[in-house]
Amino acid sequence: MRYLGTLSYDGTSYNGWQKQPDAPSIQAEVERVFSLILNTPIEVYASGRTDRGVHARGQTFHFDCDKPFVIDKLIGGFNSLVNTDIHLEKLKLVKDDFHARYAAKSKVYAYVINNGTYSPFNRRFAMHIRDKLNVDLMKKASLSLIGTHDFKDFTTKIEDDGNFIRHISSIKIIVKSNMLRFDIAGNGFMTYMVRFIVGTLVAIGQGREDASFIPKHLDQMTRNVISYKAEPQGLFLMKVNYK
Repeated sequence: MRYLGTLSYDGTSYNGWQKQPDAPSIQAEVERVFSLILNTPIEVYASGRTDRGVHARGQTFHFDCDKPFVIDKLIGGFNSLVNTDIHLEKLKLVKDDFHARYAAKSKVYAYVINNGTYSPFNRRFAMHIRDKLNVDLMKKASLSLIGTHDFKDFTTKIEDDGNFIRHISSIKIIVKSNMLRFDIAGNGFMTYMVRFIVGTLVAIGQGREDASFIPKHLDQMTRNVISYKAEPQGLFLMKVNYK
């Protein structure tokens, strides 16, 4: 039987989602706890990999297990044994051919910036930028990213790994006091893509680039990966949609 789970986690202490032989990962910790509770080796498959230091409020994954268990009890047992920076939010039975990655229709990411006085209390969950950002310029520039485009300049994904076409359905920039949150929704995101998008908008908000910079790096024949990449700690995978 196949199960779909939803996790939240603080990615600060992990070298990303994917298992690695000599570094802590979210995947390894999740598999360790499930395997311990169910007394059988469990492999989990995520909707996608998050990078080192990146967080999640709605990462999804699936795993197979033929042993009977009560879902609520398994959730409780998992959360009592897993590291305290990981939490299993939901778990449900799905069809045997369901795949957490390939069945995903869209994803929503959030990126948080502290644009005020530095605070040690949000340093793990926000990028600090001292210079005041021009939010109106960033909002205007973000409109160029909406729609279906070739985003080859907004990722370090290798050339031979498929195409670079992605659809961005919305970008919202929300300001609350000195905190900024970028909500970015799309049908899929490549390596560092959200961080390159935010980094570019920040460069525009700082006056280092103007709004024409973005169209120059969309739908291009030749590749010229941009240099503006936001730091990992401000990024959150918020939701994976399957409908």
